[in-house]
Amino acid sequence: MKVLVTGATGFIGNYVVVALLSMGVNVIATSSSADKAKDFEWFSKVTYVPHDLATSIPDENLYKKFKAPDLLIHLAWAGLPNYKKRFHFEHELPNQYNFLKKLVEDGLKDMTIAGTCYEYGMQEGELSEKLPALPTNSYAIAKNCLRIFLEQLQLDHPFSLKWTRLFYMYGKGQNPNSILAQLQTALDQNLETFNMSGGEQIRDYLPVEQVAKNIVSIALQNKVTGIINCASNQPITIKELVENYLQKTGSKIKLNLGFYPYPDYEPFIFYGNNQKLKSITK
Repeated sequence: MKVLVTGATGFIGNYVVVALLSMGVNVIATSSSADKAKDFEWFSKVTYVPHDLATSIPDENLYKKFKAPDLLIHLAWAGLPNYKKRFHFEHELPNQYNFLKKLVEDGLKDMTIAGTCYEYGMQEGELSEKLPALPTNSYAIAKNCLRIFLEQLQLDHPFSLKWTRLFYMYGKGQNPNSILAQLQTALDQNLETFNMSGGEQIRDYLPVEQVAKNIVSIALQNKVTGIINCASNQPITIKELVENYLQKTGSKIKLNLGFYPYPDYEPFIFYGNNQKLKSITK
């Protein structure tokens, strides 16, 4: 089996490639920078094909370019972590759709796409795939539009679509602006205090290694398709998350709670129902 992974050099993509290789899967990895890709341990074990989604060559057969993959795991998305920029739907959305549409028209029959929990908008509590999408920030609006576009494309070009709504994750290589990465930076700098919000907001977290395994499990089956939450269904406060990290690492630092306001682009309490995911991974 040949699996094409876009965004292979990204935070999640790196772990997805490693998970696929551990299963003996033939991986075709792609990203915009071959120089960056060469720094990854898996580089010599994959077929690497550089590609920039923002560029297109008329009449180029993308399916052949990527060695006729059996399925696609699509993780590439530019412009993050700024979720509010119009860039996401003015530029990235058309680039994404045109790339995926061309792949399908050229022969691709199976794709798993990384969506986002932000597609649920400001709905609170346990979020299931049955809830309507009510995105409020530019990134989530663009992601949700891409899903709708692809569902319409299926009417003319049948293919399997698995839309994986990712919740929160942590691990080595994560964005330096994420809460645990900032905490580790403060610890490395021997700071006396760590500035954070009140910490009472409730979220849904998984280690990135588990997220990657979940994505691979979703991609390699076709019994469950459509929207699938990639979530733990184990709500935790941000304060608890930080305190657990400090306990696990044996570190100490004073938490300056309430220094930052709570984000205005996400609800105060939300976590994912993962019954569909569990039906796949069990």
